[in-house]
Amino acid sequence: MRINKEIREKEVRLVDADGSQLGVVGIDAARNRAFNQGLDLIEVSDKIKPVVCKIADFGKIRFEK
Repeated sequence: MRINKEIREKEVRLVDADGSQLGVVGIDAARNRAFNQGLDLIEVSDKIKPVVCKIADFGKIRFEK
C-alpha cells in the first residue's frame, strides 16, 4: 500500500474522506486536498488506470489491520 509521496502516478481517481467520488485529478491536487484535510492520500487499487486513491487517516487504517 503506497501513501502520499510514494504514489508516482500523474493522475488518480480520487475518493474523498467522506466517500464521495471526486473523479480523475492530478496527483498534486490530490495530495494538496489530503494535506489540507490533515489526512493522507492512500492508494487503494493499482489494478486499473488511473489508480484509485482515497483520502483517509493512514495511522487509523494501519491500526485497524
